[in-house]
Amino acid sequence: MGSRGGLFGFARFCDKAADHVMDAEETGKGHEGTHEHEQDTHEQGFVLSGLEPTSHLKHESVREEEDAEAKDEDGLVEGGLGLSLSRAEPYRGHGKKYSAGLARTDGRIRPELYTERDMQEFLPVDEQMDLLQKGAAEIIRVADLRERLEESRKTGKPLRVKAGFDPTAPDLHLGHTVLMRKLRHFQQLGHTVIFLVGDFTSLIGDPTGRNITRKPLTREQIDANAETYKQQVFKILDESVTEVRYNSEWLGKLGYEGTIRLTAHFTVSQMLERDDFSKRFQAEQPISLHELLYPVMQGYDSVALECDVELGGTDQKFNLLCGRELQRHYGQKPQIVLMTPILEGLDGVQKMSKSLGNAIGINEPPSEMYGKLMSINDELMWKYWVFLTDLKQSEVDGLRAEVAAGTVHPMEVKKRLARTIVGGFHGEAAAVAADENWAKMFQQKEAAEDLEEVAVALAEIAGTEPNQIRLPKLLVQLGLAASGAEANRKIAEKAVKLDGETASGSVVTVAGLPARIVVRLGKRAKVAVIS
Repeated sequence: MGSRGGLFGFARFCDKAADHVMDAEETGKGHEGTHEHEQDTHEQGFVLSGLEPTSHLKHESVREEEDAEAKDEDGLVEGGLGLSLSRAEPYRGHGKKYSAGLARTDGRIRPELYTERDMQEFLPVDEQMDLLQKGAAEIIRVADLRERLEESRKTGKPLRVKAGFDPTAPDLHLGHTVLMRKLRHFQQLGHTVIFLVGDFTSLIGDPTGRNITRKPLTREQIDANAETYKQQVFKILDESVTEVRYNSEWLGKLGYEGTIRLTAHFTVSQMLERDDFSKRFQAEQPISLHELLYPVMQGYDSVALECDVELGGTDQKFNLLCGRELQRHYGQKPQIVLMTPILEGLDGVQKMSKSLGNAIGINEPPSEMYGKLMSINDELMWKYWVFLTDLKQSEVDGLRAEVAAGTVHPMEVKKRLARTIVGGFHGEAAAVAADENWAKMFQQKEAAEDLEEVAVALAEIAGTEPNQIRLPKLLVQLGLAASGAEANRKIAEKAVKLDGETASGSVVTVAGLPARIVVRLGKRAKVAVIS
């Protein structure tokens, strides 16, 4: 079946069914396995059904290769759900360059024979762990990661490390980059990093953190968002050595039978152990059947890519553990799961989100990004050092000790943080310029030279008199306030300045048009060009 049939058609069909059709007795059949992350065989109660893989589900293209593969005594054929392992030419899919020693057969890349030239020396495990454990909320399991790194050092073969991103929105913010930066750390240490675009799982929609079913995206929306993701992610990752994969390569070929056999490894009661589903079930909120497929599909990604490590947020734990269980079933070593915390936004309280107005977009102008970073509190600053930079944990701890000892002022450390992050996305020159302009505006009381200019039509903000401007409406137009109510509150708090002078009321009169006004709210500022 094509990628729009099979599983996709099944998911669309399931979307029409609500969870109340499930047998309520299933909710009482959850497994009693412990939930300790150190338990090796049954994390979060996962127990496989015992079904064995079946070879007759292989793709037609794989069947055509079987005769040739059977003659190759060194080739390895693995039956089950269309997976086949064999030697093949290096894969160059999607126009990306992949490192030597990677082969593709029907949507799979796996390590092949490594020549002496391919072998590389890795840093001592303790030094690798210093960087990899920085900012990690939980690793399942730490001992396994050390063991896998030791094995990598002995063989010279890099670990295969992946993180998946569903292209559900066109723009990324710094909260999204926490996982990307951890991928970068593995890449800097010489391991193979896989940036997985969840173009197929986006058709289902990740139910994590949702109390309602996501509205499915169209294929056109997904493809457009995926392209913008790739443009943004390579501001962090090295494009020349990053594998870019799309999970439609294998999920789009499962078909009905493959999907049925794959989902047979899990039970409804196991799925309802997931916190998101459990809460919705108890609240009698609908759970579409296709949502239950999502963690299974994400887990199958790890099987198809033969991952050694998968990264994800702490809210993804259920999905990540599905991957470990499926890998065991297919005779693979279960992947190490490395989870990162959810990053707080500018308010230091809620998670970073554009909808909450506390996000920093990675495509924002340098001065805007720098100003937002300088607005965070000192405690949040240390979290940003950990999650948004490449400093080792020991280096961050040393910097914090200097501040505590009074040898370095917190403001200088925050400015260094802002320069580091802005420089990573826009270059060192842009970071230095943003730093100098911020100093002029907020430390020397001078207007910055490169503030973002926003064209505003007088009709949108006009008062009752000629050349009169309603300041609350102007603040909303500039994006400095989310609503008129917030703008009025900030004006009353004397937090708004126009050309360096504190605004005394909600109505302002300009001398003439066009008018150019530097508008500042707190530590953020923009230039309004009114005409």
